[in-house]
Amino acid sequence: MNPIHYIKTKLTFWSAVFWIIMAVGLYATVIRFAFGIGAATNLSDISPWGLWVAFDVVCGVALAAGGFVVAGSVYLFNLEKYRPILRPSVLTAFLGYVLVIFGLMYDLGKPWNVWHPIIMWNGRSVMFEVGWCVMLYTTVLALEFSPAIFERFNMKLPLKIIHAITIPLVLIGVILSTLHQSSLGSLFLIFPEKMYPLWYSSTLPYLFFISAVSVGPAMVIVESYLSSRAFNREIELPILSQLAKVTAIALAVYLVLKVEDVVNLKLWSYVFTLNSEAVLYWMEIGLGVVVPMVMFFSPRIRRDKKWLFVAGLMTVLGVVLNRLNVAITAFERYVNGVYFPKWTEIAVSLMIVALGFLAFRLAVKYLPIFPAHEEHARPAGGDVVSFIDVPTAAHN
Repeated sequence: MNPIHYIKTKLTFWSAVFWIIMAVGLYATVIRFAFGIGAATNLSDISPWGLWVAFDVVCGVALAAGGFVVAGSVYLFNLEKYRPILRPSVLTAFLGYVLVIFGLMYDLGKPWNVWHPIIMWNGRSVMFEVGWCVMLYTTVLALEFSPAIFERFNMKLPLKIIHAITIPLVLIGVILSTLHQSSLGSLFLIFPEKMYPLWYSSTLPYLFFISAVSVGPAMVIVESYLSSRAFNREIELPILSQLAKVTAIALAVYLVLKVEDVVNLKLWSYVFTLNSEAVLYWMEIGLGVVVPMVMFFSPRIRRDKKWLFVAGLMTVLGVVLNRLNVAITAFERYVNGVYFPKWTEIAVSLMIVALGFLAFRLAVKYLPIFPAHEEHARPAGGDVVSFIDVPTAAHN
């Protein structure tokens, strides 16, 4: 068949945005690796962590939590009703971790030494544990996702082997996720005198884990809604409604822990002081926790796919804001506000997000990601890569 048939010459708005982001991001990449990290960022000895750590790594790991939540529900708790969204959730998680590792290459001064923790062990470092967990869990996610590839190419023996070890794999994945999701919070426990009191707490490991549990299903809700629009699929509303309940409960637990910190640590003066930190804190708690929690508890909201998407998106943005606050805002007063991301840092982060959308899109087009009985119509206009029109795996 003529390959020209699969190429649309007219770019849509979002595809044009995609290519602009890619072009600027690649230019920023050249600056980073040709002239060094100092030329590509506003980082310094005073502010060594910036957007690439706060967003690309800390946020990225949290947003990929849907994989272990859904996989654990299906395989460990035998909740078969979640199986239709299992592969999209695992794909989202796998791409998330791959992009976290990819983003980390930009932040490391010598990225070619990223393999050193494999042989140079430092058991006293929190980052050592996080690094190993991320490496191992990415491997687990690759194995969990591999049946889609094996089915696509009719590789029966590898598929049989993976099916035989799926439950141990999922169990290992849940353990690894629990360890490093909480350990990312533990990392900030070493800065009690440097962090703004609103974001420093001995419960940070629990807060990071609970917020990951809440944002995992919320991310699945957002991804499912966007996928339904991009691929003209029916949204799995009953399933997503159940995930909304999980998110609501997790957000309620998270809110209780945050209020407990305010009470026990006597943070009332910080909460009600009119400054930038308090405003960001209220945005994080109010718009990112309280409002979506109330929405998710509402049966009417859970029956409306658009409002369900809105609540899920608010939860995602709330966790992103929390991670940015913990990793950047909390240190601003200590470093006298000397850090603000350079355009190259923003460009690289946007490029990584765009690559995630592209990878998800191509995986859905070439591999059996969604249930086989669903018909995948040609995506509607407005897709970031809608100029690529290739047949789905189910139709080949």
